[in-house]
Amino acid sequence: MIIFPISTHYLPYKYSNFYSNFFLSFIFQKHYPPHSISTAMRLLILWSLIIPFIIIPGHSLAQEICNNAIDDDGDGLIDLNDPDCDCPVIKPTSLIPNPSFEDYDCCPEERAQMHCAQTWIQASEATTDYIHQCGWTGWNDLPVPQPFPDGQGCIGFRNGRAGFGSNDPNWKEYAGACLLAPLRTGESYKFRFYVGFTNGVNSPAINVAIFGTSYCDFLPFGEGRPDFGCPANGPGWVELGKARVSGLHEWKEVEIDVVPNQDITAIAIGPDCITINSNVNLYYYFDNLILADQSAFEFDIRPTAHLCDEGTTLGIPHYDTLSYQWYKDGIALVGETKSQLSSLADDGIYQVQIVGPLSGCRVSQPYVYAKPESLSEQNVTICSEDFYYFDNRNLSADGVYYDTLKTDENCDSIIQLNLSVFKDPKDTIYAKIFPGEQYLLDYVRYYNPGTYETVLLSKDGCDSTVYLYLSHYQTFIPSGFTPNGDGVNDFFHFPLNDDMEAVVSIQIFNRWGKEVYRGASLNSNIANQGWDGKDAPEGVYVYLISILYEDGVARNSSGTVTLVR
Repeated sequence: MIIFPISTHYLPYKYSNFYSNFFLSFIFQKHYPPHSISTAMRLLILWSLIIPFIIIPGHSLAQEICNNAIDDDGDGLIDLNDPDCDCPVIKPTSLIPNPSFEDYDCCPEERAQMHCAQTWIQASEATTDYIHQCGWTGWNDLPVPQPFPDGQGCIGFRNGRAGFGSNDPNWKEYAGACLLAPLRTGESYKFRFYVGFTNGVNSPAINVAIFGTSYCDFLPFGEGRPDFGCPANGPGWVELGKARVSGLHEWKEVEIDVVPNQDITAIAIGPDCITINSNVNLYYYFDNLILADQSAFEFDIRPTAHLCDEGTTLGIPHYDTLSYQWYKDGIALVGETKSQLSSLADDGIYQVQIVGPLSGCRVSQPYVYAKPESLSEQNVTICSEDFYYFDNRNLSADGVYYDTLKTDENCDSIIQLNLSVFKDPKDTIYAKIFPGEQYLLDYVRYYNPGTYETVLLSKDGCDSTVYLYLSHYQTFIPSGFTPNGDGVNDFFHFPLNDDMEAVVSIQIFNRWGKEVYRGASLNSNIANQGWDGKDAPEGVYVYLISILYEDGVARNSSGTVTLVR
């Protein structure tokens, strides 16, 4: 109830005198003369009598009841969505500091800036990527699934590296942290976290692992060796557990049970130790890393069987001293007051309120229920005259098609077919050869200039029509020159045409085979370059010329030139 304070300015004294006497007479059945009660006392009495009836317009006197699925107080908020029904969430505290990478010393500007995330350590020489929406948000071709599981930060990591001339399967990227408190030998812990996936090519199924060491000084490991591999390849580190997980453009929650055989003060997370050869970079994401004692997860909602099994529902541990109330999307499921939900049908966010004689009111962490389904992609190309059988249909047009199958666990398996129809393109090739050379096109050799039409098979096995226009390289070399100093035709040279790139060399020999001139790397488009015929008698000379053509091949030409004075 919202109270509106009343000022004495709203109630003149003569009326306050009258009403206070009236109420006092009514309550005590006795008349009090005006002079017997002070003005302040009269106003106080009047205020206390009428204040319960004064409220702000539009606000209800009703109190929100938190388990009836009704907006009792008329504020548009029902049950757990109303602040009046606030209960603390039973939430484990992670022994890993900054578990969702929210706290930062700097906004990342590019890849490999793990140092920006507070308390986190770049554990391996192969660098992880710090991603935060305050700065760098990841690779354009490997987008982070949206939204992030918790907050605005996460990390990206590779499992092997492709490119740079060779593949390196030992390029494994890890992030590490010193724990807030050690994991004790023989105690039971749970590591709950999210793995993010991009596309099916760059993010296939992966074994993710958590490694531990007894000494924080062992972070980082493998310094100076980006191909060191997993932490367990060196001293002081042990694998605490791993799990296999797969996804497509999504985040997947993963759990690993941990029982260390030695005290652990620092951890590293990333791929397991198995090396994988790949022609693409295998890339993934981590977020919301909760490592805590098993008991901290006691009241987590869990399915009673596989989520795709008929009759599966949700439940938490039952205690006779506790009472329970289930909610979906914050609204009470009326009648669902047992530790196990009676039925599970619609997708949504489920919680259960737990009330105990000593602990009071508490609410479980939200459980997001969506009936599991997997999505896989198929990229298929067919020829224009063919069809593709899919989902009981013969498909012959470009498009994206879907089919839903059932897995062995009775889950939906959705197949996305990206169908392309190859439409017999008309390709044209212009090529040149020298006399005596050949041009090879799809195992067919062509020796003579001309226009040819041929049908080839594409990489998808479809017909593709190709038109080949074959011609000879054109090279004009003059048959004579007149080095008489008149400025016309004084040098033996020739201009470059569109077929030619450069003159590599020229050699001139007299009739007895003696070399009389040698030139190299000449610019034949400059008139005063080439052989000037100086001190050479008239006559016929032999030339040997090397010319670089547009196809990048240097070819030799020979012939005779006549020197005339």
